[in-house]
Amino acid sequence: MAVPKQKCSKARGRKRRTHYKTSAPTVSVCPECQEPKLPHAACPECGAYKDRNVLETADDE
Repeated sequence: MAVPKQKCSKARGRKRRTHYKTSAPTVSVCPECQEPKLPHAACPECGAYKDRNVLETADDE
């Protein structure tokens, strides 16, 4: 089994992890109410998905 011969320094390990960045989530615009929403998901504001109303919102009650 391979075992490191010497300690891996903090700088060396951090250099290896420089590409582990997180990115901001992609946001699209709802065609019904023009509010920002996640793609491929129902709009949390109006409840529309693919030109249909799939979620009940407070306005529907």
